[in-house]
Amino acid sequence: MTGNRKSTQDNMKVTVYTTNSCPNCVAAKEFLKANSVEFTEKNVEQDRQAAKEMIIRSGQRTVPVIDIDGTIVRGFDQDKLEELLGL
Repeated sequence: MTGNRKSTQDNMKVTVYTTNSCPNCVAAKEFLKANSVEFTEKNVEQDRQAAKEMIIRSGQRTVPVIDIDGTIVRGFDQDKLEELLGL
């Protein structure tokens, strides 16, 4: 695949559903930051609406859930994230 990764990522909408005490959430956010991927974090412990949204989108109650342009990644799956983000 050729092209500018950064511009591809800039066009993607990435949302990470997290909780305060989730080590895999921290790992997912660190991975995204290390790869200069901008994302919106929604803490499902602090935001009931975000929790409902996450359950509807993913069909599960565990975190992290990462939404990349409507494609749901359950848990911190680095290989899947790299594939979807073109890394």
